[in-house]
Amino acid sequence: MSLEEIYLFCVNKPGVTEHFPFDDKTLVFKVFGKMFALIDVENPSGLNLKCDPERALILRESHRGIKPGFHMNHKHWNTVSLHSGVNNILIKELIDHSYQLVYAGLPKKIRDENPIG
Repeated sequence: MSLEEIYLFCVNKPGVTEHFPFDDKTLVFKVFGKMFALIDVENPSGLNLKCDPERALILRESHRGIKPGFHMNHKHWNTVSLHSGVNNILIKELIDHSYQLVYAGLPKKIRDENPIG
């Protein structure tokens, strides 16, 4: 997937905002204020996504382009290499998984006020 495709896929989800909280090149997508995806806009070769810990291990074992999250908690985050043969369908599925995982972890009040589907 290209940076533009990732951008459009992420930003069009309910409650998503974009930020540059760390520097001027690391784009962070948040759902109702919590991070679910990060990508370097100057070198968009990898996408950091939150992942269920058990699923993260399975993905890393079965895809050479999925590694522990770069500069993230390795238990909960993966880095998906965008140029390693991980197909776009799986990348979109992992973006959705990250988004839903983060949304599910939001306080009930926020989820009740902002249902996503």
